[in-house]
Amino acid sequence: MPQVNSLIGLLDSRSFMTIWYWLALVGMWSATGRSVLGVPTEVLTRARTAQAAGQAEGAAVILLLDWLSLVLPRWRLGTREGALFLAVTSFLLTSLAVLGFVFWLELAQAMLLLLLPFWLLFWMRIRLARRLVPLVEAAQDDRMELSQAAARVAHLMVRHRRWVTLMSMVAVALTVLWGTLWAVMHPNGL
Repeated sequence: MPQVNSLIGLLDSRSFMTIWYWLALVGMWSATGRSVLGVPTEVLTRARTAQAAGQAEGAAVILLLDWLSLVLPRWRLGTREGALFLAVTSFLLTSLAVLGFVFWLELAQAMLLLLLPFWLLFWMRIRLARRLVPLVEAAQDDRMELSQAAARVAHLMVRHRRWVTLMSMVAVALTVLWGTLWAVMHPNGL
C-alpha cells in the first residue's frame, strides 16, 4: 500500500488511467439520455407520434401530461434553495478547478470534468421544469387545449433532449481529449 504523507498525496490518484472512471463517465451519460425530467423517452416518442397521426387528445398525449404532473413537483426549487445550492456547488466546483488546474491533481481534474456538465444539466432541467409547469397546469385547468399544451410540452422536451445529447457528446469528447493529453504528459503517472 502506498504511503500517504499528506492530504494532497491522498487525493492524487490515477483517475484517467483507470477503466472505472471511463465506465462511470459513459454510464452516467447513457443513463441521463434515457429520460427527460424523469419521463421515459418512449412516452415522449409515443406522444409525438400520436400528435403526428392526428390523435391530439389520445391516450399517449394524456400519458405524457400525467407523467409530467407526477415528476414536475420534484424539480421545483425555491429562491432560497436555489441560491444555497448554487453557492455550495459553485464553491465545490471552483475548489475542484483550483485543485485540478492550479495544483495539477489528476483526481480533481477528473472529478471536475465529470461533474461540471452534470451541474449545467441540473440547471437546464430546472429551467425546463419551470417552463413546463404553467403548460401542464393550464391543460389541467382547461385554460389551454390539451392538444396545444401537449404539442408545446413535447416541443420543449425534444429540444431539451437534443441539447443534452449535444452536451453529452461535447463533454465526453473533451474528457477523452484531456485524459489522453494527461496520459501523454504523465506516462508514468508522475
